[in-house]
This record gives sequence, C-alpha cells and structure tokens, in this order.
Amino acid sequence: MFRCMSTLVDIRYEGYSRVAGRQLAGANRAFPYRLTFNRTDVVEFRMKAAEHMSISGIQDKISLKLVRGKLVPTEKDGEYILKPVPSADIPCFKADVPANEHLAMQIASQVFGIATAVNACICFADGELAYITRRFDRRAGSKIGQEDFCQLSNRSEETGGKNYKYDVSYEEVGRILKQHCKAYPVEVEKLFARIVFNYVFSNGDAHLKNFSLYESEFGDYILTPAYDLICTSLHFPKEHRTALHLFDTLETESFRHNAFYKRPDFLKLAEFYGMNMERTGRYINQFADNKDMVIDLIERSFLSDRAKADLRTRFDDRLKAIAD
Repeated sequence: MFRCMSTLVDIRYEGYSRVAGRQLAGANRAFPYRLTFNRTDVVEFRMKAAEHMSISGIQDKISLKLVRGKLVPTEKDGEYILKPVPSADIPCFKADVPANEHLAMQIASQVFGIATAVNACICFADGELAYITRRFDRRAGSKIGQEDFCQLSNRSEETGGKNYKYDVSYEEVGRILKQHCKAYPVEVEKLFARIVFNYVFSNGDAHLKNFSLYESEFGDYILTPAYDLICTSLHFPKEHRTALHLFDTLETESFRHNAFYKRPDFLKLAEFYGMNMERTGRYINQFADNKDMVIDLIERSFLSDRAKADLRTRFDDRLKAIAD
C-alpha cells in the first residue's frame, strides 16, 4: 500500500487518490506526482525570473503551470506554487519543511474543517520531496480580486518599517476584517479558528500578510482559504509562541500569572470579536476531542520520525495551554 501524497489515505498505487488528483488538476486532467526537474533547477529558475515573479518571500518558491500532464515553471499565469526544501539556514529539521507545511494544511482541513488551499507533496525527478499548492486567486481562468490584511490596512515596509507585518495585534486583525467584510459574523469565526489553530500547532509566523480577503462568486469579500500553515517552532524552537500579540494593550490576569497565552486569553479575544461564547468554547474543545485523529495524521505524514516525535510533544504542550 502507498499513502496518497495529498490526503495521506492508503491507496494501491504511487501518487494521489482519484479525489485528490481531481482537486489538484481540475476536471479531465492528470496530475503528476513526480516533477521532471530538481531543486537545483528551482533556484536557477527563480534567479532568472526574479524580476518578473509575483510570489513574494525569501523561500525558493516558484510558479508552475500544468501543460499536457507535466508541471513546468512559468513567469505568468501560474496555476500552482512549488516550495522545495529552503536553501536558507534552518536550525532544525530543514529537510522536513515541505512535509511539515503539508501536514499542517491537511490537519486543518481534514480534522478541524478549516478551508485550505488545495495542497500536496510532490517529488522532484531525483525523489526529493517538495510542497505544492494550487492557487486560489483564479476563477474560470481569470484572476480575481484579493488583498492581504497588510494591503487592506495600508501597511508596508515604507510606512511601518521592517516589522510592519508583525507590529499589530490579532485584536486589530478582527477590526480590519469587520471594516472590509460585510459577512463579518460568519467570517470572524473562521478567522478565530485559524488564530487558535496556529497557536495549537505552534505556527509563530501567522503574521498580517497570511490573512487575506478575496471576491466571492457573489461579489462580496470573504476570507480566502487558509495558506502558509506550518509548525514553525519545529524549525525555530526559540521563537515566540505567536506571531502577533492577541491584544492591543490588554494583559489578562491569566497572562500575568503564566506569561503565555492560555484558554482565558482566547475566550477574551472571541469576546472582543463579538462571538458567541458557548460556540467558542466548543470550538476550542475540538482540539483535545480530536487528538487521536491529529496523532494519526502525524504518524501517516512524510515527516521524519524525530520530527514527528517533536511535533507530538509541541501539540501536547499547547493542548494543556488551552484546556479548561
């Protein structure tokens, strides 16, 4: 038996389950599980296309297009984003970065019902693993309106300095959403779910640019599918527990006592968001209630054994923090 390189379910052949393959490729197209080039080619292509690429960030990610059953690098009209093992220095588990992001995205969607960008692992020609995600800012072949929360709040390096993505609170993130989203009562619950998820799975880089709105089929603006979900503390053990502070100025009694965020802090954030407290409590309880499903996906993932053990430990630690 093999594991689907997207959903991690058992299949009888190498690659993707039929359902995952259709999600990745779209109707009437086959999706390859192996690329025709290697990681060294990614770095070379990125250098050549640097002035034309629209994908930001320091990671060696490139845009791909599916052409006659093959994924090929492209400078425009890309359908997918490919992320190999980073070339930058990573303190711990560098080779596990693609599998880490893939696992976090699958846990979010499969276990906790968070809408995520379609994603999978994929192999280079030499067998090395990479992460791939299908772009969601296209509809019927056309680009749709999308803005991240930095753009929505007019924040940039020019206006806010180098830390402009981090010099804000999740309390402010909620205000940005309320200002720009007519469906705020529905979308704020999705926002809260992602914030708690990032905390429980030790994503210390869920900054302002990792939240975006895009135009729905009905012409209003709603949260995009989640993207860039990853347990960053697996690779950077000394980082902060959250990318942003929960509150503008508030320091809860719980935080004063513990010096880190716990369940009362997230309940207070939900209160600021105007959420139903009973529903909020049930959502937070999901993480402990679904622990077995999370552990099963961790074990089925493409992480190394040592990385799996480390992630389980971090997950248990955060579960204690949000427990009753």
